[in-house]
Amino acid sequence: MVTFSFIQYGENLGTRPLGQRVRESLLPLIEQNDLVVLDFTGVNVVSNSFADECIAKLLLHMTLAELKSRTTFKGLNPVASECVLTALRRRHLATA
Repeated sequence: MVTFSFIQYGENLGTRPLGQRVRESLLPLIEQNDLVVLDFTGVNVVSNSFADECIAKLLLHMTLAELKSRTTFKGLNPVASECVLTALRRRHLATA
């Protein structure tokens, strides 16, 4: 198990370019480890754009079931959690 800390990218995660950069760092970790803790502790804002680009676009590389089995979330506040869940739902429906 390895932890990926989002706070290293800032307290407010809002743009698609940042989401892409973070995803490009995150994807190899997920591919190389059995479980990755996605730690949002200290992050205040996760925009819909960032959530789609960083988290939901992982579904272009793996199934939702695989993503669920290889990652777990920690430290997401309720608003950020809703943004991530919405992005995953939309992307999953688009790729299904």
